[in-house]
Amino acid sequence: MSPKAKQPEAAPISRKEVAVRINQVLTGIRVPDLPYPTGNSTPDAIPDWGPLLLSCWSEQRDERVTHVLRSVQIGWSVRQVNAAYLADRIMDVFLNTSGLHASLVSRVARLRFWCAWRLGEDGGKAFPQVVLDWLDHLQEWRGWSDTGGRSSRALLDLLDSLVVAVAASFEQGSTEPVNVYCQQWLEDSKKRLGQVDRLRHRLYETELGLSRQRHAEQVSKALVGRALKGRQLPIFISGFVLNDWMAVLKQSVLADGEQSELYRHANKILEWLVWAGDPALSDKDRGKLYRVGEQLGDLVHDVWRRAMGQDIPVAKIEAINAVIVDRIKGQITDLEPALPVSGDFVYEAGWIDRAALNDSDFEPYLERWFVKGEGVDEQRRFFFALLPDSHEIVWTNGAGVKLRLQDWTEFQAELDAQTLRLLPDLKPFGEVLDETLRLLVKVCQKQQRQREQAALEVRARAEAVRREKEETQRLAAQRQAAHEAMLERQRAEAEQQRIADEKLELGRLVREAEAEAARQIDQLELEGWIVLESEQAKDAPLRLKLAVKIAATGKFVFVDRLGLNRHQLMREELVAGIVGGRIKILGGGAAFDDTLSRVVGRIRGSRG
Repeated sequence: MSPKAKQPEAAPISRKEVAVRINQVLTGIRVPDLPYPTGNSTPDAIPDWGPLLLSCWSEQRDERVTHVLRSVQIGWSVRQVNAAYLADRIMDVFLNTSGLHASLVSRVARLRFWCAWRLGEDGGKAFPQVVLDWLDHLQEWRGWSDTGGRSSRALLDLLDSLVVAVAASFEQGSTEPVNVYCQQWLEDSKKRLGQVDRLRHRLYETELGLSRQRHAEQVSKALVGRALKGRQLPIFISGFVLNDWMAVLKQSVLADGEQSELYRHANKILEWLVWAGDPALSDKDRGKLYRVGEQLGDLVHDVWRRAMGQDIPVAKIEAINAVIVDRIKGQITDLEPALPVSGDFVYEAGWIDRAALNDSDFEPYLERWFVKGEGVDEQRRFFFALLPDSHEIVWTNGAGVKLRLQDWTEFQAELDAQTLRLLPDLKPFGEVLDETLRLLVKVCQKQQRQREQAALEVRARAEAVRREKEETQRLAAQRQAAHEAMLERQRAEAEQQRIADEKLELGRLVREAEAEAARQIDQLELEGWIVLESEQAKDAPLRLKLAVKIAATGKFVFVDRLGLNRHQLMREELVAGIVGGRIKILGGGAAFDDTLSRVVGRIRGSRG
């Protein structure tokens, strides 16, 4: 494995595309229950929200910008309301999905006040590239926990400096203080990561050597503990095994490993020392005891020299040989428990012949972050390396400092109990920004379609109302025309009826007049006078008297008073002339004149 920790990589995002999406959201989205203005705001009427947002930032308040806007009675512009909503939305998603420690990300999320201010001022250009790079680079602190240690306090101090930089940005009306802060952070981070990598490399080399030492020590103790457990041995034999031969066993493991010939020989000599020293074992086969005792001193010396690189002290060999000789002679030797009665000698038999771990067992966890605890109390640790000899995990913090060692079996038990869990892959700020904007742009587009559809429906309803009104007016006009036509028809019918009645009446009157005229003519006697109106208005009427009356033919002959100027009229002409008013009979009496005048007047009235 490599001791170099994996660094987070943030997918690059298009600044131009981000700017377009931000502007689209700022102008297009409408969120229910937000304090939008009732009308369009003029530039002069847009309130200055910088002091309010600066106050919230200085107080490090953990609340949404939209909540702050609602808490004051000020008419904000649509752009300000949407900028507040967008800043809240981005930081809320970052707060919930970044994977950073809750205490860390909550402090970063307070940047929502600054972000809202810059979004309102600059729109799509609100996030300078250096600020985005800094936010993405916060993943460097994904292993940070609020432990109270030096590395923990160092990050909190850096974030305290951010409070000052953002406040200066508000006061100056510029992003420059924040840009300088982020740039300095990134430069310091490069140096810090280089130091961490060097520290990790040294740590790995050191722990690897110490792991081999622990493994050899634990194996040798396990071998000795297993061999001496429950045995009664001469005090020199047990003391030699515990104080001297255990070191030989440890060195054999360190030198060539547990599969080596030296290790097997050292372990075999350990068994022979215990077998030969314990009467309960060796008295049953005195012949084997003699053969073992004859070779044991030379074997001990040989293995000692190979393992330790020097000869064994002569006194120790002589003491071993003396004990073996006493055992062969059958002399009674004082025996004592081989292991300390106090129980100070502790060993784990599981270290003997322990199976090696496969790479596939631990590689899924290697160089991954793990979490223990919940919320602000969670602690994070980095699976830096697995030491193959001791089967121990080296846990480090985000600064590359060793936290502890943990046995592989204990680690598995914690995973099974879910008291220790893998930290999910972190989501960089750039990805949070990109995904949030994509989602909000879809909402904008949907709302735009809804508004367009609503406008179409309004126009359609207006058109329908217009057509309905026109149809109503047309029907009313038709009814009015029909009514007028009916009235005209009734008038025409009445007029026709009146004319018909007048014609009937005229005919009746004419008949009456003709009858009356005929009666008068019939009563006209010879020498009776008539007045004949001239056809020319300037001529005076002509007075004539009846000279001849021929009843058989209805012919009447009239002459003037001298008997001259003869006029011949037929009876029908006389009737027509009388009825027409051109001829007047004289000398017919007053009653006759009145009767005739009435008849003629009615005839004329009917014709007029």
